[in-house]
Amino acid sequence: MAERTDVVRVETTVDDREGAERVAGLIVENRLAACAQVSGPIRSFYRWEGAVQSDEEWMVVIKTSADRLDDLVAHVVEVHPYDVPEIVAVPVIGGNPSYLAWVEDETRGGGAE
Repeated sequence: MAERTDVVRVETTVDDREGAERVAGLIVENRLAACAQVSGPIRSFYRWEGAVQSDEEWMVVIKTSADRLDDLVAHVVEVHPYDVPEIVAVPVIGGNPSYLAWVEDETRGGGAE
């Protein structure tokens, strides 16, 4: 049985690398997440305003504490360049206990500087 954690993994996408890096940096700087990783480019296919779209995007994968999720979502919506940004969170059901404790510590201001 996997251990239960209070950590969530959040994903969002941004239309260029610089924008993704900006979003990631602001999230960590504001202690809304312990870590944000930028990868890409990726190709996204989606329906928007009645038509199928295909765009190059950059993915930001974010690790945070579950109790910081609402603040994280609000912040991403505020700084994100899209009208309706993708923000999807999934629970982390297990992993390296030391890493998971670090995520929780960093999002509460207790991490080493």
